[in-house]
Amino acid sequence: MKPVGNAGRTILFEVIPMEKVHNEQDFRAAVEKSEVTVAVFKTTWCKDCHYIEPFMPDLEKTYAGRITFIELDRDEVPDLCEELNILGIPSFIAFRSGQELIRFVSKLRKTREEIEQFLDRAIEVGNALAK
Repeated sequence: MKPVGNAGRTILFEVIPMEKVHNEQDFRAAVEKSEVTVAVFKTTWCKDCHYIEPFMPDLEKTYAGRITFIELDRDEVPDLCEELNILGIPSFIAFRSGQELIRFVSKLRKTREEIEQFLDRAIEVGNALAK
């Protein structure tokens, strides 16, 4: 995301599509940033992962300027997933400055509302730790 203009007091952001991360080194670089970064772990064969695809771009727009999203294919980074204890997919983990803030991991299908609640909580925890 990057600021693209100023309409009065509101700063507009260009929404950059969720970055796909294919290796552990790029993952670690992404989550080291000082803003809240949410890592979304998925696979190509996961039906519940495909279920969230239609509304994720809208969530990225809604949270632009507050959360950076990255996407990882669990099958491409199995060692990292083992280290992070990623069992169910899709899984969401929020980080700030390399530190895990909060996670949303379950074997059940995740609804848009549940994901929004998780993202709101991630911002809340990230802001509390920044103080």
